[in-house]
Amino acid sequence: MSSRSAYTGTQRKLVLAFDVGTTFSGISYSILEPGQVPEIKSVTRFPAHEQISGASKIPTIIYYDRSGNVKAVGADAMVEGIYEQAVDEQWVKAEWFKLHLRSWIGPGIEKEVKAKIPPLPLNKTVVAVISDFLAYLFKCAASYIQDAEPDTASLFANDQIDFVLCHPNVCGDIQQSQMREAAVLAGLIPYNASRHLRLSFVKEGEASLHFAIQHGLQFEKGEGVAIVDAGGGTIDISSYSENISLQKQGFEEMAIPQCHFQGSGLVTIYAQRFLSNYLADSPFIGDVDHIAQCFDKTTKLTFKNTDIPQYIKFGPRSTRDKDVVHNIRFGQIKLFGADIAQFFEPSVISIVNAILDQKRSARKPVSHVVLVGGFACSDYLLSQIQDELRTFDVNIHRPDAHIDKAVSDGAISFYLDHIMRTRISKVTYGTFRAIPYDPCNSDHLHRRMEAYVSPSGIMLIDGFFSIILPKNTQISETQEFRREYSTDYDSSINLETHRLEEKVICYQGNIEDPKWKEIETSEELCNIMHYQGQACKITGAEVTEVGWIGDIL
Repeated sequence: MSSRSAYTGTQRKLVLAFDVGTTFSGISYSILEPGQVPEIKSVTRFPAHEQISGASKIPTIIYYDRSGNVKAVGADAMVEGIYEQAVDEQWVKAEWFKLHLRSWIGPGIEKEVKAKIPPLPLNKTVVAVISDFLAYLFKCAASYIQDAEPDTASLFANDQIDFVLCHPNVCGDIQQSQMREAAVLAGLIPYNASRHLRLSFVKEGEASLHFAIQHGLQFEKGEGVAIVDAGGGTIDISSYSENISLQKQGFEEMAIPQCHFQGSGLVTIYAQRFLSNYLADSPFIGDVDHIAQCFDKTTKLTFKNTDIPQYIKFGPRSTRDKDVVHNIRFGQIKLFGADIAQFFEPSVISIVNAILDQKRSARKPVSHVVLVGGFACSDYLLSQIQDELRTFDVNIHRPDAHIDKAVSDGAISFYLDHIMRTRISKVTYGTFRAIPYDPCNSDHLHRRMEAYVSPSGIMLIDGFFSIILPKNTQISETQEFRREYSTDYDSSINLETHRLEEKVICYQGNIEDPKWKEIETSEELCNIMHYQGQACKITGAEVTEVGWIGDIL
């Protein structure tokens, strides 16, 4: 990639990127000095950080007391003795809360796995919990940066800070609206017009692309690359190509990005399910949760070979910790490598199928895949994906850099470098309208009892889905999609006081040409209200004078 340009602004500024992951979260930042080339850095010190492994990420965990007050967050929630205190004082743990964002978990996920997603604490919304966690991340960032960087206190005192929030590929306007509300509640941005300018969103896949480019990713002429961000909760897959026709380096999305709930946390869930069945008649059945936690912290990270048995240490090396029938001796349980491989299999299958799907649907050939994210550190995962894709002429590359920080570092690059030129619409946008009744149309005949005569004497039928922006459309940054509509009214209606109202609908299903209101997997994006002679009022998704705020793609 071409070298980054110097910052052209006249005011010193700080950019903070928060990657709120399902299981672990990270912070990256850049200090913008007028006339100087910005650098991307990471927050690498957190309270109680010595208690966890990993240099620059903390657990995405919050403990609340019975009154809903925050008691411990991040690594502080993992220190020795905190679990016992939480039990004694009846604290409630919030974890995996990111998965409670609306429309998050898609079809195809086992009910048993869905049931494993921890519920939100009583009387807490997902917005409130994310807000508390963002506030904690901001506090950690402020402490670290003011210690590590000279003369930065004024940046925090004068609100000279822009924020970038990362989210999975599947998230859209509604989830961004929830995250924006959380940022306001956390005190990151004010509740006024300037919040639109100070807060940006980026898909995890796109952030990972920026990270890969910064670390030497090269594009073959006329070909694309798939980016796989394998995290704790989700696997985000997207594909991109370089637009060589542009004078300035730019990239374009080549297929609808995907997001699958098969991250590393699911491997632990499958392990826990196996252990529950395997130890059902063992004296150690009550230790299943603890054994699964030990597996999560040790065996899952180091597993490489299905031919070698694995030992999960979960207790003291005592001769009393023994159950020969279930391969438990001296406080550790022996599992066959083939059994552990089964825990990884759903993730491997999900990634391989998604890559092949991107390869089929991409607008250019895809022969290279970049694997990033915390789960990408698993050598077994990497080897299995390589084996499965070898016959499809696909090369898998895992960068040597800190791939667990790919998203937050890439989010800063997204803010600084602005290299994306076109994206693909993930859903179909439109509105429900009345259209002229056609007795020769079978769909209309089916709805003939709903037909009515308009004030102008035309027979109409309601509920037709009029598409404004089709799914899987490649869209440039400045491109607009418009459609004009008209409505006739009885002459007795005073249009000066009558409210005109239209709902913008996003359809998330797989029907290529959805036509009627009965379509499933659709939801209201926003509501446009208008009085004759007055400006439109729009509720729901936030807008500005120039268009939608956030990534509607």
